[in-house]
Amino acid sequence: MIKKFIRRILGVKSKADSPNKPVQLGPKEHGIDPQLLSPNAVRVTQTLQEAGFKAFVVGGAVRDLLLGVKPKDFDVATNATPEQVKRLFRRAFIIGRRFQIVHVMFGQEIIEVTTFRGASSEGALKDEHGRVLRDNTFGEQHEDAIRRDFTINAMYYDPASQTVLDYHNGIPDIRNRTLRIIGVPEARYREDPVRLLRVVRFAAKLNFNIDPATREPIQVMAPLINNVPAARVFDEMLKLLMSGHALACLQQLRKEGLHHGLLPLLDVVLEQPLGEKFVRLALAGTDQRVQEGKPVSPGFLFAALLWHQVLEKWHAYQAAGEYPIPALHLAADDVLNTQTEKLALQRKIASDMRDIWAMQPRFERRVGKSPYKMLEHLRLRAGYDFLLLRCASGEISEEIGQWWTEFIDADGPGREALLARKPKVEGEAQPAKKRRRRSRSKHKDAAAGGDIA
Repeated sequence: MIKKFIRRILGVKSKADSPNKPVQLGPKEHGIDPQLLSPNAVRVTQTLQEAGFKAFVVGGAVRDLLLGVKPKDFDVATNATPEQVKRLFRRAFIIGRRFQIVHVMFGQEIIEVTTFRGASSEGALKDEHGRVLRDNTFGEQHEDAIRRDFTINAMYYDPASQTVLDYHNGIPDIRNRTLRIIGVPEARYREDPVRLLRVVRFAAKLNFNIDPATREPIQVMAPLINNVPAARVFDEMLKLLMSGHALACLQQLRKEGLHHGLLPLLDVVLEQPLGEKFVRLALAGTDQRVQEGKPVSPGFLFAALLWHQVLEKWHAYQAAGEYPIPALHLAADDVLNTQTEKLALQRKIASDMRDIWAMQPRFERRVGKSPYKMLEHLRLRAGYDFLLLRCASGEISEEIGQWWTEFIDADGPGREALLARKPKVEGEAQPAKKRRRRSRSKHKDAAAGGDIA
């Protein structure tokens, strides 16, 4: 009796325990606070259970609940098929090709509902490297647990009984802060190479140690990521960068040798004093916004990460004889074309990045009507925040950022006074003494760094 009780507390199975039977922990043993649960997730599990199906909150939500953290997203696992789930909810949509899931929508919140997956993927359609391409095989709950990636993500929570089911010793791994893959690591990475990136994200986000057997094949199998559709890699990178622990995640990527090909030249950027400081400031600011629950722009984040690649090419094009503005556009094209091949940057995000980059030389022109036109720019706030990063990193004078801070906050007379103030930045454009001459050379001003559309 005492040994059984200890096993229940520690979540340790004996050799006699069936692998199909989970360790069950009640409220006093797992300590989950029901107040951290989404009412909509509870509603989904309750609706499915009342219809005669099994239903549990599952995966990362259970992990976070056990860590005392309020989950951002809630997933539900059930033995109901996608079609059966869809019939139970008014706003439910079946999505997915590799494995069908159901999105149940409650206003802005989406509860993702998956059907228990079968244990074996041997019969699933795969590519020549072993990556599963399509697998809509349904199964039992214990089979679904085997198919999940890490032990800490393979636990199920029933809000009705407040019971946690642990099939793979996830509770001890959480308490020991260990990230361990379920099954043979090499095989699991081949099935879905994105797991290589997920290892990094979870280890950095949770501050967990990677189990040695889980870590050992990572560098060798890193090239498998090249076989994953670019859109999936981008989605995973976005999760990593917007996890609230972006800097730690990128450091972990480098440590595990997974950054090559994802963000080319990242090592070069981080080895340059200005580049390293700029990236660290950008990531720290992003992490702070995520942790404070504020919105984060993916376009701004990627614009910051790739800025020093753009800057290097921008200077090279100017040295080759290009005017500043055309040179900047050429540099942006080069960088974005390279990254789009690897990360499938969405058109909207790439457009935001271009706007942010293109605004930078315009901030340095603080004469005439140019600053007023900047105030009307749809991306002013993003471009201004980017400017402040450049100032804080030492790339340009802090006086420019201070001037724009005052100009944005000032009233009409205050702005006129700022425009009358002589710029302190060496080499900055000055007002033309002869107005008619400036008008005749309008196209030259634009090429040299003036207003751009």
